[in-house]
Amino acid sequence: MIDDKNQNLGVLSREQALNLARERGLDLIEVSPLAKPPVARIMDFSKWRYEQEKRLKKQRVAQRGKEMKQVQVSLREARHDLEMKAKRADDFLKAGHRVEILLTLRGREKGMRDWAREKLREFLKMISIAHKITLEPKPGQRGILTQIAKQ
Repeated sequence: MIDDKNQNLGVLSREQALNLARERGLDLIEVSPLAKPPVARIMDFSKWRYEQEKRLKKQRVAQRGKEMKQVQVSLREARHDLEMKAKRADDFLKAGHRVEILLTLRGREKGMRDWAREKLREFLKMISIAHKITLEPKPGQRGILTQIAKQ
C-alpha cells in the first residue's frame, strides 16, 4: 500500500485501505495486480488516468519513429545524385528506420529490367551502413522495389 505522499504503508487489508482513501478524499487504485501481494495506491483517479494516457501517447510516438522511409532513384541520375540519395538512406538507417528503395522506370526503360537490377545493386553498394535486404528486389507498377533495414 502506497499513500498519496509516495510513502509505503505496508500490507493492509482491503477495508483498511478503502477507509484510509475515503478519509483523505481520494481513490484507491490497484497499480500492480500481478504482484504478490498486489500493490495499491491512494491517489486521485483522474490524475492517474491522465498519467496513463500520457505514457501511452509517449509509447505510440516512439513506435511511430521506426516507420518506413522511402528513397526514389532513377536510371538516368548522375553518380553524385545517387551518392546524395545513398547518404540520405544512411541517415534513415542510423535513425533506426527501415528504408524502401524504389528504382523508377519510365517508357522504354521498363524493357531493360536486367540493367535496372544491376543499377539497383550498385546503389545498394553505395550505402555505407551495414544493412540487410528485408524485401528482395521485385518489379512493381512504377519500377523495381526493395526494402532494407539496419543489421
